[in-house]
Amino acid sequence: MTSPAEILPGVIFYSYHSAERREKVCLWNHHTLILQVSGQFILETSRQTISMSGGDMLLIGKNQLGTLTKTPLPGGYYETIVISLQEDLLRKIVLEEKLQADRKYIGPPNVLIPTNEFLQGYFQSIVPYARSSGASLTDEMGILKLKEGVKLLLFAMPELVNLLFDFSVPYKIDLEKFMLSNFHYNVPIEKFAQLTGRSLAAFKRDFLKTFGAPPRHWLQDKRLSEARHLIETKHQKPSAIYLELGFESIAHFSSSFKKKFGMAPTALTSGQSSK
Repeated sequence: MTSPAEILPGVIFYSYHSAERREKVCLWNHHTLILQVSGQFILETSRQTISMSGGDMLLIGKNQLGTLTKTPLPGGYYETIVISLQEDLLRKIVLEEKLQADRKYIGPPNVLIPTNEFLQGYFQSIVPYARSSGASLTDEMGILKLKEGVKLLLFAMPELVNLLFDFSVPYKIDLEKFMLSNFHYNVPIEKFAQLTGRSLAAFKRDFLKTFGAPPRHWLQDKRLSEARHLIETKHQKPSAIYLELGFESIAHFSSSFKKKFGMAPTALTSGQSSK
């Protein structure tokens, strides 16, 4: 079985039997609950870096960009259960259980969940569905499992009610601060607009006012300037940084770099090696 395997469409995924180290950029539109079964999981966002090993649990807050690094055990595998806590289902839980947020959540957006035998048992109850060939949860069973997970999560950390059940529209956040922290993520302009609490038109208007250039032009320029800084001062290789800076291929990165600076990025590395 490869990673990820879908148990309940759109809700529960099981990242199973990955024997290679992998790194990827992710956008979380929904709150996401994760159990690390084996191997190491590292989440990096502009605000936090969190590392997990087997048995650890993490709640990732919605509307975030981040980088995941998945590392299997030596000679073993990387295994994770991922549950997407989608808003429509959380609203149903609010109505059924008469729950509500009573104040604005001010804690960290990503929270390691304390070890709890009830939550551990809950996650282990999902594993057989993933490991049994062809087995899957029915929609009814899957929703029941999701509700059970949310209740156990709130039992462990009651304060998370204000994170999970805040359905307010994202307010406009500091555009300059956000973009300077997240410019390297390769996501559509529409997603940057959403994550800063703006319509696409408002985002473009505010962006031009803040940076004096359209978003795509500024992003390209900023990423290339950062690339030159990393190559010249940190002595990093172009092949090691182009993906991290939002370029889809080394060819695109090299041609864009040469167009801006009049030289290929390898020319800088060649100059370093000749010193």
